[in-house]
Amino acid sequence: MKNKNVIDLEALTPEQLERICSLAEEIKRAPEKYRHSCDGKILATLFYEPSTRTQMSFQTAMLRLGGRTIGFDDPMNSSVAKGENLKDTITIVSGYADIIAMRHPSEGSATAATLCSSVPIINGGDGGHLHPTQTLTDVITLNAEKGRLHDLTIGLCGDLLNGRTVHSLIKTMANYKNNKFVLISTKALSIPGYVRSILERKHCEYKEVSSLKEAIAELDVLYMTRIQQERFASEQEYMDQKGIFVLDCEKLALAKKDMVILHPLPRVDEIDVKVDNDPRACYFKQAVYGMYGRMALIYLLLNDRDFAFDCYKPQLSDSKCKNPKCIVQSESYLPYNCKYDSDGHLVCNYCDHIIE
Repeated sequence: MKNKNVIDLEALTPEQLERICSLAEEIKRAPEKYRHSCDGKILATLFYEPSTRTQMSFQTAMLRLGGRTIGFDDPMNSSVAKGENLKDTITIVSGYADIIAMRHPSEGSATAATLCSSVPIINGGDGGHLHPTQTLTDVITLNAEKGRLHDLTIGLCGDLLNGRTVHSLIKTMANYKNNKFVLISTKALSIPGYVRSILERKHCEYKEVSSLKEAIAELDVLYMTRIQQERFASEQEYMDQKGIFVLDCEKLALAKKDMVILHPLPRVDEIDVKVDNDPRACYFKQAVYGMYGRMALIYLLLNDRDFAFDCYKPQLSDSKCKNPKCIVQSESYLPYNCKYDSDGHLVCNYCDHIIE
């Protein structure tokens, strides 16, 4: 059984991922060849959370392919403000559009959207869970800037608990040989257990440290992230973590001359603006690579009927997921679905948290 929903890059085979990367490079070299490849097609961008790069990148990608866009960037300007549930919104919009890109604050919301959509769903970020097209952006950037996706020491710094971009990137880069991971965070913001289990299952070398200055010299890639204020329960909890990790020129002087600095953006205070002038700073180029990656993905989903992903039928569960951030907490009509992960744990099909 196959589908065309892009919820997690894990669903893609290495060959499919390579095909997207190659097509993105081709579109970048010769954009005129693809200028009318999606004529008459409509992309709906449903963004329940604020976004600049991801939303505009999707919209620009579709426009450059010759298509059109509809959607909202503030749910309060839609029927959501009147109490409409996710099911009804997706059902209606999938009748208007050929493909949907969605961002939502609840973990597992993209999977929930696939249950009622008649068109492909692309996950533009579901809470602190996953962000596959940002990872696609990261992979394309690394391939272009480092010339390889293997034999890299990758440092990830900041909010590793709530950083969906971090979770997606680790899951993807763990598939390439000899990649090592240096996880730089406070104890309170360390990676969730299911991501740590992935590293251990794939026998990836990794270590968890609390000092960016001490770790930076060994890195080939430094992936900085902001402390995500919107994920904290209180202002005080956020302030306790804010400003702990900052990349400045003093720390950068200790790094390799060919280290690549990435950041999913937006930046707050975790990268000093003086670092922008360093040739190792690739985060603005990274955003442009992302547009070409999304162009390639949209093109394949709409124009290649064989470009689809293996899926499975989840099991119904009698137990409601206990993750307070899971979509089942707010969308009460959803069936309780579960699956077994690679470690044999019974996990929520929406948010990947272990069901006890």
